[in-house]
Amino acid sequence: MRRALAVASITAVLLLNVGTLASAASPPTRVGITHPTWWAKYLAVSSPSFRSSIGTSVASVNVGTNVDVSNEEGPQSETSIAIDPSDPSRLVAGSNEIARLPMRGYFSSDGGDTWGGVDLPLPPPINANGFDFGSDPGVAWDTQGNVFYSYIVVFFSPTGRITGSEVAVARSGDGGRTWTATFFNRSGGHGKFNDKPMITVDTNPSSPLRDTVYVAWDTTPIAPSGPSSTGVKLSRSTDGGHTFSAPVDVSPTGGGQRFGIGADPFVAPDGTVHVAWEDISINIEEASSSDGGASFGPAHVISPTNVPIATVIPAQNSRGVLITPACGADASSGPDRGTLYCSWFDLNGANGLDVFVSRSTDGGSTWDAPVVVNDDATGQANDQFFQWLAVDPTDGSVNLSWYDTRLDPTHVSTNVFYSRSTDGGLTYELNVQVTSAPTDETAEGADLGNQYGDYEGIAAFGGVVHPVWTDRRASLPAALNEEVFTATIVP
Repeated sequence: MRRALAVASITAVLLLNVGTLASAASPPTRVGITHPTWWAKYLAVSSPSFRSSIGTSVASVNVGTNVDVSNEEGPQSETSIAIDPSDPSRLVAGSNEIARLPMRGYFSSDGGDTWGGVDLPLPPPINANGFDFGSDPGVAWDTQGNVFYSYIVVFFSPTGRITGSEVAVARSGDGGRTWTATFFNRSGGHGKFNDKPMITVDTNPSSPLRDTVYVAWDTTPIAPSGPSSTGVKLSRSTDGGHTFSAPVDVSPTGGGQRFGIGADPFVAPDGTVHVAWEDISINIEEASSSDGGASFGPAHVISPTNVPIATVIPAQNSRGVLITPACGADASSGPDRGTLYCSWFDLNGANGLDVFVSRSTDGGSTWDAPVVVNDDATGQANDQFFQWLAVDPTDGSVNLSWYDTRLDPTHVSTNVFYSRSTDGGLTYELNVQVTSAPTDETAEGADLGNQYGDYEGIAAFGGVVHPVWTDRRASLPAALNEEVFTATIVP
């Protein structure tokens, strides 16, 4: 009853931005979807509370042991991971907590073999007897041993009405064991809703803006009466995450509505900050700032896409999959230093969804024709989705991981695959299976409102790669639901 009332109250105020989401009972056709990334979490918050339980790790695979990072009852989703450049044995990851209010942070001091976990802070609700929750994690380290964790906070009234949102960045000086948060850019419930923040830090030793923290996100109205102009924003911190600047526009704002989603900031070796996003014009676009994020130049088209923002596939037939670019810059001393890379997935005719990467050798002004990363058989309609990209700052290799349905003729269950480029993104090596067991997010018992969420993560440093993903393999105890997993890859 409580869940039904909550759903009814929220449905009345949600704006369907890009179409109609297919129901769980609908056939898995490729159509536009709409619900914000935090929707499934909201539905689950009204569930009864639970007690945590301890899970177990699973058998090793040829790229390293699959490690259960979260070991926590209830579902998690949408993962991010980062490696401390001053001490690569230290890693921090993050995920959504679907059935609880806070975000979850994970920390390892032994290169990802073992993990601890902690909740991220939330501000007080803004309404008496109301509540709030966090969603959409992103993590990044600076060069001084500090780590930063971005997320959004969504505020609700006691009756479940959305009353506002804001951006959060938590900082930790002890490797992710404790966190202090800064909250900023609060917006009203029917105005420019803050969504999907991603974070990066300028870790280039010679950059004049070294250790500047950047957060980019999109602003989207959640009611028909909302503003007609929306887009991608960025704020920066020059004091170690204690304060953040007023947001500036990254994506174009003129000429009517400019809807952008899935912003990903990244920094070139000279300190130029770039942001990529998926635009309503059905393009992957990028813009850059040479003044530390104070202002941005014109948008450049990286590539048009066949999928308009999002689609529904057999493996994620309820929530659908959102196109989100993941990008990076070569900061190594190698021959491709300064090259920019952006990845995404898109419908590729009879091949289903494929993973693409484009590169720029002129600071983002122009981008090369996209290269397909996945090497499965053509014409099989296998789906590769939720790719993430990390450029190793020590050797310049371009590393990607993604969900892949190539091992299931029905294209429903997934495994995580990995590939890298060592020639400046011109070619990609034979794909490697990372997971030691498949996951089916359409089966009975799966969190159908959330499934895999909207993205996963990967980090690379010193030739060692750590992908992170959501996993509900059959070998897990049923009470654990969707878990956060990782593995160590040594190419």
